[in-house]
Amino acid sequence: AHETQRTIDQAVELWAMIDRPNLLIKIPATLAGLEAITETISHGISVNVTLIFSIERYALVIQAYEDGLRKAAHRGIDLSQIHSVASFFVSRVDTDVDKKLDALGTEQAAGLRGKAALANARMAWNVYQDRIARDEWASLLALGANAQRPLWASTGVKDPAYDDTRYVMDLAVRGCVNTMPEGTLNAVADHGVFQGDTVTGTGASSAAIWQSLSELGIEQAAVCEYLEQDGVKKFIDAWENLRATVQTAMDQIS
Repeated sequence: AHETQRTIDQAVELWAMIDRPNLLIKIPATLAGLEAITETISHGISVNVTLIFSIERYALVIQAYEDGLRKAAHRGIDLSQIHSVASFFVSRVDTDVDKKLDALGTEQAAGLRGKAALANARMAWNVYQDRIARDEWASLLALGANAQRPLWASTGVKDPAYDDTRYVMDLAVRGCVNTMPEGTLNAVADHGVFQGDTVTGTGASSAAIWQSLSELGIEQAAVCEYLEQDGVKKFIDAWENLRATVQTAMDQIS
């Protein structure tokens, strides 16, 4: 997550080892990961950019993808064979912000519970719409490039007080991917109410929510920075636990 060249090397190795056109190599959107995204894409390797929380970082992720496509085109690689998604994490934002709001204990704070995550994601969609409308992206499309599709991740509802389909139905928009745990998928199939596009046109109201949070001392940038650091740690811990489990199993066999 924090070592650019090692990330690139592992991505190249995994891509060659698995050798499947539908593979996407997962790279976290840390500052060190941005250059790795560009270089990996430039080799014709598809990427799932993960652990995106802030809209500022998301804009840099889109730029890293576009830079990688230009390098790939310069190398003569068919851009139509390169795919990418940008995984923007949702529910963890509410989990963190709601704790802060509960600690404040005011009526104003209570009125903002459960609003931060949807607002953050909807602001990210605005960033995406702005970028794909630019001439720079049109030139890449002309070369056969695929859009880096936004992907809503962490869409399982953590708070039982909330509707268990909210991070799906309230983030429905054409051209976006939503990965969800099985419980959420079943909930959507059972009682989800589709209301059409619930994202487009919500940029101003979403920014206003974060302005209200800022007035209470809850800053969007600080929340997202903490969640990124925490997310990277959780990914590393999960990887190390997996390695230890596999090693134990191998030792028992031998």
